[in-house]
Amino acid sequence: MLTSLSIDHTLLKPDATLKQIDQLCAEAIDNKFATVCIQPCHVKYVADNYAVRICTVIGFPLGTTTTQTKLFECQQALNDGAQDIDMVINIGKVKDGNFEYVKNEIEQLATLVHSSGKNKILKVIIEACLLNDNEKQKLCQIVGDAGADFIKTSTGFSTGGATLDDIKLLRQYSPKNVQVKASGGIRDSNFARELIQAGATRLGTSSGVALMKDMPSTSNY
Repeated sequence: MLTSLSIDHTLLKPDATLKQIDQLCAEAIDNKFATVCIQPCHVKYVADNYAVRICTVIGFPLGTTTTQTKLFECQQALNDGAQDIDMVINIGKVKDGNFEYVKNEIEQLATLVHSSGKNKILKVIIEACLLNDNEKQKLCQIVGDAGADFIKTSTGFSTGGATLDDIKLLRQYSPKNVQVKASGGIRDSNFARELIQAGATRLGTSSGVALMKDMPSTSNY
């Protein structure tokens, strides 16, 4: 079922202002969204000013920074108050067939996140629009084996976003303990419900308020 707790209320645009971040947080609190998903530069500001769960992004949006850079970025985000970390894998390594690199990087981030305190979550963005089905299936297993909590479809900054086919594939091939997050292009409640029915448990969207307007008020609790 689509509820407010299914939604990471998202603002990742490079030109986002503090006024827009304030509005995002107010909307998240009013609607009881799962998190606000923001760029790392805004994490400390939100943690200092709002009682809301914070999600941020690492190696975003290309995933091409080094593992050590991602670890440094992740540690700072955790120190600043982030509780959910959405990391981007190195897609070029996938294309090279170097899945060991990808698994090792996820493992290191998962260890860092989970050792930083209770209820900290690592989501792994695979940028599904750039992958073939065999690569997606392989990554489902790797994400689980590496200890991450979610596999996530998209950054929203590449050539495509969430699709029903991708959600079904990720749910089918991921271990049961790995949840699926859909993101990118989720703007209407019918599509959002279909994604949940297909197996997603979290939606990354900037349209959370509009989605909730179509839902009964009891869905927010």
